[in-house]
This record gives sequence, C-alpha cells and structure tokens, in this order.
Amino acid sequence: MDVLASGHEQVVFCSDAESGLRAIIAIHSTALGPALGGTRFYPYASEDAAVADALRLSRAMSYKNSLAGLDLGGGKAVIIGDPRTDKTEALLRAYGRFVESLGGRYLTACDVGTYNADLDVVARETRYAHGRSEAYGGCGDSSVLTAYGVFQGMRSAAQHCWGSPSLAGRTVAIAGVGKVGSWLAGHLVEDGADVVVTDVDPAAVERLQTRHPQVRAVADSAALVRTPHDVYAPCALGGALDEETVAVLPGRIVCGGANNQLASPEMAERLRGRGILYAPDFLVNAGGVIQVEDERHGFSFARAQAKASGIFDVTSRVFELADAEAVSPAVAADRLAEQRMRDVGRLATIRLPR
Repeated sequence: MDVLASGHEQVVFCSDAESGLRAIIAIHSTALGPALGGTRFYPYASEDAAVADALRLSRAMSYKNSLAGLDLGGGKAVIIGDPRTDKTEALLRAYGRFVESLGGRYLTACDVGTYNADLDVVARETRYAHGRSEAYGGCGDSSVLTAYGVFQGMRSAAQHCWGSPSLAGRTVAIAGVGKVGSWLAGHLVEDGADVVVTDVDPAAVERLQTRHPQVRAVADSAALVRTPHDVYAPCALGGALDEETVAVLPGRIVCGGANNQLASPEMAERLRGRGILYAPDFLVNAGGVIQVEDERHGFSFARAQAKASGIFDVTSRVFELADAEAVSPAVAADRLAEQRMRDVGRLATIRLPR
C-alpha cells in the first residue's frame, strides 16, 4: 500500500506496548475543517489490511461530510484487535492521548466495534472525542439518525424511480439488521413497505421480529439477493455489491447504510447498466455524522434530525446530475462533493485584514 500516493494529508501509526494499542489514524482532507470520522476496532488480518481500510474509510468521510454540508474534513481511525477481548480502559485512554496529540486536526467518534461508552473513556484523555453517551452530554446512539438518513435517501430514490417518495407496497430486502438495519426496518414498516431481512446473528433477526412480527427472514445474503424485491439495502460490512450480487439483483434500487458497498468502482456502472438506481452509501448514511457533529454545538436531536432530513434533497440533486451528465450516481456524488471542497475549501486560504 503506497500511503504517499493515496492523496491523504497525514497518516499516523500509534503504538503503546503496555496497553497493547496498535492503531492507525488517517486524515484524508481538512479542506473544509477538522477531519471527523469514527474509530473502528477490528481484528485485521495484517497491518497492511488495517492501513488500507483506514485510507479507504477516511477518504469516504471527506466526501460524506462535504455532501452533508458540514464544515468538516474526513478522517478515520482503526484499532487492530478483537474488541471483545482486547478492549481495555488502558488501551482506549492510550488511544485518546494519540488523538489529543493531533491538536484537533482529527475528531473521533464511534464506528464498528466502538460504542458511546468507549468514547466516554477516550474523552478522559482528549477534547476531540465525540459521539459520547447522553449521560455525559453527548448525542448518544448515532445509528438512529443514520437509519433515518438512509430512509430519506430511499424515499428520494423511490421518487426518482416511481414518482412517489413512499415505499408503501414495495418490498425492501435488508442485509444486516444490527443497529442501523433494525431502525431502518422500523421506518419501512411504518411507511407500509414489506420487509425481508437476513443477518449473520440470528439473535438480531429475532429481536427485530419481536418488535415487528410482519418482517420476514431468509437464511443468508445469497438467498436474500435472489428473493423478489424492489429495493436492496446493504446494512452490514462493506463490499456487498460485488460482480455476483450485482448480476442477480432483481430490484430497481440499491440504498443501504453500510460503508464502502461497492466491491470496486466498476460496480456503480454495472448497476447503471442493469437499470438499477444506486444511492451512494456515503451520501445516504450521513445522518450519523450529522448527529455526531451537532454534539459540538450542544446536542439537539430535533435540530440534528432536521439537518438529516436534507439527505432527501441532496440525493435528488445527485440523481438529477447523474441523468444530466450520463454518469452513475456514484460519479455524480463525487463531483458534487469535490466541487464543494474546492469552492468552500479555498476560503480557508483567504486572510482578512485584522
């Protein structure tokens, strides 16, 4: 992995032998402001794999924060290890000291393997930990507005495909019903959609069906993508949209909460070629980062939800640009994000007289 050729501003390797901390903090861009992105705690097979994930995820955060209209750049951190066995107070506090050493260039929050309570511990060592628990004045579980934003993006896609921003009477297939997927399922049931799901954790499916008995379940993702549906919603880990999956999807729309859904950039064009409308993941799942960012101003759920509602309009703009320029929505979303980074980011270089 050629880090210097990746276009990132800064990549920091963090090591603390006593606590066992091994982490990478990747700052992709600070053109719009401090780089905000979560901390992923995951048992990577190698350091190279961890670096690759940090670089990929941090770049996506730059684009996500730009499209969300936030004055924030993009960053991401990964901690190498199994959060079930390796996560300790000492390790989290050591990590917090590394975040603090960056002086606010990187703002951290929750991601896969980290939770509000973990950020409360990290915050004991740094001023730059967000997504904290409500008991400490934080925004709490950011999956709530992540799912809400995905739902708004899905409504926009429905409007674009079928002329109505409703999923009533449509079948939505959700792959992964953890926090985001389960909240999304609730929105869809309330909207009148038929929902079919799968998850590697049977207990997650059981919890969802306890709340919403009308939700159907299938054995695995392979069965799900072949189940007749109108909308496919990947809400687990990345890479779900590979050649095999894209080739058999029966629906008209792909819109889900997972990050890095495209196994390769070419998959966006494959979806377009099959007449499937793809709502870019880093656009529609921005509700969580909007929720976390609002914490910096004294958290108001109503205010954050109002901002997340804007995902509907931005998604519509992306689809319109994609049609006008005959490109995939993924390319159109990149162009809109890059334009804002150029237009607004340049203002940081303007020095006013004092």
